[in-house]
Formats: sequence, structure tokens, C-alpha cells
Amino acid sequence: MRIDVLGAVRALHDDGTPVDLGGPRHREVLARLVAAGGRMVTTDTLVADLWAEPPVRAVGALRTFVAALRRALEPGRPPRTPPRILVTEGPGYALHLPRDTVDVHRFEDALDRARRTPDALTDLDEALAAWRGPAYADVTGSLWAQRERTRLEELRLEGVELRARLLLDSGAGAELVAELGTHVTEHPWREPAWGLLARALHRAGRQADALATLRRARSMLADQLGLDPGVDLRHLETEILRGGATLQPPPSVWTAGVRLGPRTTVELARTLALAGGDALVHSRRDRLAAVQAAERTGDTALTARIIGAYDVPALWSRADDPEQSRAVVAAAERTLTALGTDGPAALRARPLATVAVESRSADLSAAEQARAGEAAREAEALARELGDPALLAFVLNGVFLQSFTRPGLAPVRDVIGSEIVDLATRHELPDFAVLGRLIRLQSASALGDLASAAAHAEAAEQLAVSTEASLVPVLTGWFRARATAAHSTEPGGPTAATAAAQYRAAENALAETAGMPGLHRGLFALALLGVRLLHGRPAPTDPALDWGPYHPWTRPLVLLARDRVEEARTALSMTPEPPPDHMQEALWCLTAHTAARLDERPLAARAATALHAARDEHAGAASGLLTLGPVARFLAEAERCANRE
Repeated sequence: MRIDVLGAVRALHDDGTPVDLGGPRHREVLARLVAAGGRMVTTDTLVADLWAEPPVRAVGALRTFVAALRRALEPGRPPRTPPRILVTEGPGYALHLPRDTVDVHRFEDALDRARRTPDALTDLDEALAAWRGPAYADVTGSLWAQRERTRLEELRLEGVELRARLLLDSGAGAELVAELGTHVTEHPWREPAWGLLARALHRAGRQADALATLRRARSMLADQLGLDPGVDLRHLETEILRGGATLQPPPSVWTAGVRLGPRTTVELARTLALAGGDALVHSRRDRLAAVQAAERTGDTALTARIIGAYDVPALWSRADDPEQSRAVVAAAERTLTALGTDGPAALRARPLATVAVESRSADLSAAEQARAGEAAREAEALARELGDPALLAFVLNGVFLQSFTRPGLAPVRDVIGSEIVDLATRHELPDFAVLGRLIRLQSASALGDLASAAAHAEAAEQLAVSTEASLVPVLTGWFRARATAAHSTEPGGPTAATAAAQYRAAENALAETAGMPGLHRGLFALALLGVRLLHGRPAPTDPALDWGPYHPWTRPLVLLARDRVEEARTALSMTPEPPPDHMQEALWCLTAHTAARLDERPLAARAATALHAARDEHAGAASGLLTLGPVARFLAEAERCANRE
């Protein structure tokens, strides 16, 4: 008989065939007795652990579960013979099995032996390989199981790090880099893991990467968790700077044949992601792994801190990676539920702000959009109550991203940007100072105030030098192309071709950056369409143009430019309502313009209603990147069409 709980709870016969343990309650009784480590668990304790509100006949039900488990665990036991495995002791029950027949006990014993002697490394290797998932994985909703999972996960992480240390002491190095890189990515708050990764890199002859790893550890601990590195990490950095002579392993051959253990497909994929001169990828790509690792510990406060640690300012209302954003929002919501509405304000504010910041995908349902706005308002109230300027700046970022609920809100966003700039200036928050300036650039651009927008662009560029924000000059380059396009309609101004060339240069600069795919696709094509509309010309028909997410709103105009009127009418009838983001005024204006040209009066009336509040703004200019011209022009077109008799 063998029992495994490092994963889903199961029992196996000697020949490896599974034992039918019965339903979830049966497995939970067995699991609870395994967790007791052979000690007796009283009936009262078992009842309390199985049911939050025990039924009237709870003790009778428990006895039924125990009787069924005894039949399953000892199927050949003669009638009226005392059980040998699940036994009655005093006022409760105990499980009597040799420790080597239960995977969790084998693991605990192997870890204990490895702590005392390196010769036990092979046993530890095998015990770690036996983990099939979180301990007691299918026992959900029970506090005792959550406590055990947290305890055993901590022991597992200790085992992973102890194994790596023993291998490093024996002379291993380069072959541990990818494995430890994965471990640090998933558990970034564990100082020993950072030290082990730095040692492995140093052993592999990658001193620069080892030092860079330690610097990242210091930054992560200080910036995200508010902690200083411990003495071990500081000592290790000093040793590496000195050449690391003392970091070489003592002469020994005792582990010459030790294997490094199996790697899962996921680990191999991460190994590929970690390849190259740098030991770790940066936080954006590893964010979800860190959040999930925090959740596995069962420590709600830690999870809240990890979720809120990624307070990187976000400027664009369309998510780069909607799938990851949804997963992060789901984790934040689970954490908020665990904290409760009366939980500590300092812990609740950042997950709430995270919900607001990450809930910006174009395909959100109305309920999800409403929840994101509610989270933004609640986070703002908590941040103002706490009086934490850094927190308030982060929270206002979420408020800003939730300020695209309808057209015409550029003045509201300018107020948000102004407060962020003020907070960041007074409290030395340079990253948020950049964000505030770019928000104000966008709002001034939307209001047609190109002089103020240019001043904010210059201020953002100056800040970008000290903050190393390389995307800022790319965005301000797009703004200058937008300004050129606007000036191309003025007497003696630049030509439309000059504006188009400037957009092309801006597009090339954006294409060279690694981030913001949620912004990039379709932007250049939409900008060219804007230039043409400013000069009264038809839409561009180049088939190589990528219209990206804007295709449904631009397709009718492209078809009209090809004189395919009925196809354009059909395409217009399929045009959805624009999503609430930076481009909503532009897309409503395209709908208004096309409806007017095709004399589609009901749709023109709908567009006119949507655009009325934005009549003093410029279409597309809320992005700070392009313009289709004044909204008033498209609004007038739509109103004339809608009122035509």
C-alpha cells in the first residue's frame, strides 16, 4: 500500500493499481490523517475540519467514511478482524503506515537527511521529483489543508534550494543556471534563490551576469517589498567583485555521478526564455508566474504585495497582452475576496488599482467595465485616506485608464494628469512624472492645444533621459507627426507628403521597440487615413497596409475608395460600436463620415449623439499620436445626414 498527497490525494496497491477511495469526503478524511503523521486525530477535530457548519449527523457520517476507507485500504481483511492501517485510538482515529509508504513523509525525511549530510542528495532528488502538484491539491476550501499546503510548499522550496547548494558545493555550475533562473522567476522574494543563481552564473564564468542578478535582487527587495538585502547577498557580491576565489568548491568527487533531475515541458520552455547573456527576463513577462507562486503559498498578504508590486505606469487603454491581463485581474479579485471588504486598506488599494489598470481590453463585457471603474474609484478613496503619494500616483493611473467610458472626456483626463505631475514632482516619483506629462500631452492634443502639448512633450523627453524611458521619444515623435499633419492644412504649411513621411519615420521607430503591441498594430494606416481625410481625399487602398484592430471601421471607407458602394454599405452595417479607448472619438467619426456618404440616417444619428460631448475635441488626437481633424466637422456631417428630409 502506498499513499500520495503531493498532488491530488491517491492510494496505490503494491502492483501500482489505484485504490478506489470513494468520494471527496473519504479522500479528505484519509488526507487529514496523513497530515497528522501517525498521531491520533479526535472525532471532534475531524468533524470540525470536514465541515464549516457540521450537519446534525456529522459523527455518523464520519464513521461511514472511516468504514469505507478501511474496506478500501485492507480489502482482504477477514470479518471482525481489527484493522491494521486506519485504526481507532481513544476518542479518534490514526493512520498506521510505514513512513516510506507515504510520499510526504518520504520527502520530509529525505530533506532532513540532506540537511545533515550531502550524501543524501540522491534521495532528496527523488523526493522532489515525486511532487505532482500542490500538496492535497484536490482538498479545497479546508483551512487545515491550506495550512499544510503552505507549510509543505515552504519545505519544497527549501529542498530545491538545498539541492542546488549541495550541487554547487560539489562543483556544478552552468547546468544549474536555467533551473535556478526559473526558480527565481517564480519566487522572486526568496533571497537564498538569488544568491544561488548568482553563484551558478559565477561558476559558469558569467561574472557580469552574476553581479547584474544581485543588483536586480537588491532592486526587487527594496523597490517592491521595502527590504534591504541580507548579509549573505551582500557578502556574496563582495566575494564576486574580489574574484570569487572562496566560491570555488572544495576538492571532492563524491557527487560526480549525481543527476540533475527531470525537467518538465514547462521548465524546458522557460529555459529557452532564459537563454542568453542575461540570467533573467524582466518583470513584465514573469509577472504572472510570480503572482501565481505567491498564491500557492496561501499567504494572502504576500500575494497582495506581489500583485501591487508591479506598479509600472500604463498609458494606453488597449492591453498589450489581454490574456495575461485577465489572469492578473482574476488573481487580484481572488486576493481581494480573501482580504475581505474590511481588510487592511494598504493591502486592498493596490490590487484594486491593478484591477483598474489591467481591465482595459477592448473585449471586456459591460459588467467587467463597470467593475473596473468601481475598483478605480474604491482604490482612489483608499489611497487618499492613507495619504501615500506613491500609492495615489499608481491609483490615479488606474483612474486615468478608466476615464474613456465615453467620448469627450479630455478635460477630465487633463485634471488627472495634472495631479499626477504634481504628486510626482513633490514626492520625487520620476516614472509617474513622465506618465503625467504624457497624459497632459494627450489631453492637450485632444483639445487642439498644440502649443501646450508640445511643452508637455519636451518636459517628458527631459524626464526620460534620467529615467531611461526609451519609449518616450518614440511617442513624442508620433505627436510631432500629428502636429505636422494638422499644420499641413494651413496656408504655407507643410505638405501632406511631409506629414506622411514623418508618420513613416515614427512608425519605424515604434516598430524597433519590443513593447506595446496593443498600441502598434494599425496605427500607421489610421494615421495615413487621417492625413487623407484632412485634405479631402479618399482612404488609402494599398493592400499591404495593416489596419489592425481598426479594420471594421476603416473597411467601408476603403471599399468606397474602390467604388464598391454596396459592399461598403454592407461593411458599414456590420461595424461595431467603438470600444471605450483612446481611439473611440476617431472611430465614431469614421462611422459618422461613412454613414453621411452612404446616406445611412439612423447610423448617422447614433454617431452624432455619441460625438456631441466631444464636439470641441479633435478626432484621434486623444492618443497624442494622430488626428483625423476636428470632431465638429464629422459631427456636422452626421447631423446634416440625420436631419435630411
